[in-house]
Amino acid sequence: MRLPASRTGRWLAGTLAALFLFRLWFAAALPLTGDEAYFVAWGGRPAGGYYDHPPMIGWWLAGLLPFGRAEWWLRLPALLLPFVLAWGAWSLLRAQGEERARLAALLVLLQPADVWNVLVTTDTPVVLFSLLSVLAYLRGMRRASLAWHAAAGLLLGLAFLGKYFAALLGVAFAAHLLFARRDPGRFALLAALTACALLGPAWNLWWNSEHCWSNLVFNFFNRNGKAGFAWENPLAFVASLAYLATPWLLWALWRGRRELAAAIAGDATARALAWLAAVPLLCFFALSFTKAVGLHWLLAFMPLLAALAAAALPVERLWSLCRWSAAFAALHMLAAVVFLALPLSVWKGSSLHAGAVLTWNGPELARQLREPLARCGEGCTAAMESYSSAATLAYALNRPVVVFGDGSFHGRQDDFDTDFRALDGRGFLILRKETVRAESYAPYFAHIDVSSFAIDGVDFHLVHGQGFRYAVYHDRVLNRVRERFYRIPDWLPLRGCAFTDRYFPGDGK
Repeated sequence: MRLPASRTGRWLAGTLAALFLFRLWFAAALPLTGDEAYFVAWGGRPAGGYYDHPPMIGWWLAGLLPFGRAEWWLRLPALLLPFVLAWGAWSLLRAQGEERARLAALLVLLQPADVWNVLVTTDTPVVLFSLLSVLAYLRGMRRASLAWHAAAGLLLGLAFLGKYFAALLGVAFAAHLLFARRDPGRFALLAALTACALLGPAWNLWWNSEHCWSNLVFNFFNRNGKAGFAWENPLAFVASLAYLATPWLLWALWRGRRELAAAIAGDATARALAWLAAVPLLCFFALSFTKAVGLHWLLAFMPLLAALAAAALPVERLWSLCRWSAAFAALHMLAAVVFLALPLSVWKGSSLHAGAVLTWNGPELARQLREPLARCGEGCTAAMESYSSAATLAYALNRPVVVFGDGSFHGRQDDFDTDFRALDGRGFLILRKETVRAESYAPYFAHIDVSSFAIDGVDFHLVHGQGFRYAVYHDRVLNRVRERFYRIPDWLPLRGCAFTDRYFPGDGK
């Protein structure tokens, strides 16, 4: 992407430089969150899949971890993602002239999530591979190329290995091919795209069939216990869409609906972008009437809206959108600086305080735990009682931290990684942010000691349990876990389940 000394060139060059420097600083300065630490734990144990989601983010982190554990390094794919998205938008509109292509890149770079989102999430590979799939699909469309449609399918399969909702892009491809295109060979192109796209789901289904169907049970059963109509969910979807795409861009598309309709009617690229953005977003809107749609679910389709606006709207209107978005981006940068400058005492008295201290004070926490862990003895098992907190502590200590107790329906990868049978008779050091009731731990250990220490006004409590009683833990905890989280439907063909095979051999599903 050459940037000569023109107004668009100067704006784009300045935005690229400012955004890269800000995102690099933010990625280095922001402590790793609990969810991020959980995914880093995945990367430390490469596998064909993981409890909550398909494996792509774990595979990426497995490739990064041998070279460092600094926050900015582990966030590098997310840090660089907006620049790849901007290049993609520029590539889509090159045929319409350099100025429109650069304005498309600017609109993508200035979308709110591309300003501040440097987090390690399962969404990053979905967004990346979805965009690459769209680029391959449009190239295949222009050339009526079977190979490029197959490449689009392969990339879509990789996006699916990041998160399930990537399948909605496949629905959009099919809708566009069947209802908007008139290529004589489009059915063969759809078949090639579909066959290659299904390689990702096929891998995931094969892995799930020998791992308790955990992805499916989690995503379609355990996390949907409260699914049902709630009037605020569609409103939240609209608000999320307006925030991510920016209200002024959506208003400009509505205000310029005649230009938009003309562009869709007269330009194959604009028509494809409209289909590929509208179909998934309409599916999400329909879904919002039965459950909450996460803001991050929409991320993969925001660059398509920006590119569509750049393809259809007058250039001067695009400049106005860029100016509004630049001001909004500056506000986000200022908010990030202020947020990181605030002392943790600001959160004192709120439910966020203890978690913030745990996240921000990893080195101090590791120092405080060094001596208790040594006293606990060789082979001592460090533990917490939630997946997020356990992952955060594991990152700080650079050692495994198991989840003791029931936990929640989220983040149960520890069910696969920890064998409590092997810990029978061993020592545990359980860290709690909440008050300890010693009697609640007494059945599980031959002897317990409780101690406390404070960091930044938060009291952390240590339960040192000696002589772990696996039989009691099996009866009181693991039985309950099986009933709550491993209710596998009979119609799913099960080839294996480490949790039930390990703790309940011979009991079937």
